[in-house]
Amino acid sequence: MVDLAPDPNKPATKIAVIGLGSMGFGIAESLIRARHEVAGYDVRPEVTARFAAGHGGRLRCAASPAEVAAGAGIIVVVVVNADQTAAVLLGEDGAVSAAPRGAVVVSCATMAPERARKLAREVTARSLLFLDAPISGGAQRAREGALTVLVSGSEAAFTAAAQALDAIAAKLYRLGCEPSIGSSFKIVNQLLVGVHIAAACEAIALAKQLGLDIAKVYEVIKASAGNSWMFKNRVPHILEGGYSPRSATSIFTKDLGIVVDIERAGTFPAPLSSAALQLFLMTAAAGMAHDDGASVVRLFARIAGLEVPAHKV
Repeated sequence: MVDLAPDPNKPATKIAVIGLGSMGFGIAESLIRARHEVAGYDVRPEVTARFAAGHGGRLRCAASPAEVAAGAGIIVVVVVNADQTAAVLLGEDGAVSAAPRGAVVVSCATMAPERARKLAREVTARSLLFLDAPISGGAQRAREGALTVLVSGSEAAFTAAAQALDAIAAKLYRLGCEPSIGSSFKIVNQLLVGVHIAAACEAIALAKQLGLDIAKVYEVIKASAGNSWMFKNRVPHILEGGYSPRSATSIFTKDLGIVVDIERAGTFPAPLSSAALQLFLMTAAAGMAHDDGASVVRLFARIAGLEVPAHKV
């Protein structure tokens, strides 16, 4: 792990952020707070405009990935998956068409390791650098500049991206020189995250079935051996009816889908990740794809005829 502390003597760098969803939004805020010149692009122009308006013009709006990348030394891509990453980098008006020679692409999406390797080859073939840098921590930590970043790539790519990483990471793990290692670590993390959320939801639904006070269950379990980070983090949302997405159900159908695909391709048994994936798929099919992944508890509640706190809009 590398501990980061901003160097006040380093000049600010022009940084492009592509994707201003919940994570990209927070990353851009952290970069602005670190006094970098930040340009932003999102496929939804109204999102980019609203972000810029809320930051006194300190974030420059761009109309395409190519426009946002022009003149940027660092291009941070915070979109949903590998396909979107490839599209904004290599598609029509893609960022690599306008990025200056030697700029570094920081790829933050969760993706299969082989997709990270392929993207790295395609980007570096155009005289750019590439850093496989999936992120963990959620929207709040993104806003605080306190993400965990799982980085793999060349020494040159890491050095070129250092100022952006300084601003967004509380913990930075340098995991190797080969793009795909960071993505491999993130896949292991997402297996655990998805399984732990599903287990927490099943446990709370069972507590309800047993007639227990689920607020008291939360108090007891978080101080007991059955606690997990995801139990402690997600159950309060359930108690509050707070199903607005921190990490949407659709994120877990995607990420656990990648996990299961990798396991199947390697003839590796996947009983827990497969079961968790099916729970998230059922939750999505029940109309909760865009709600928080903790909505799995509402799926259990519907099946068992239980009452849990309703979604507060």
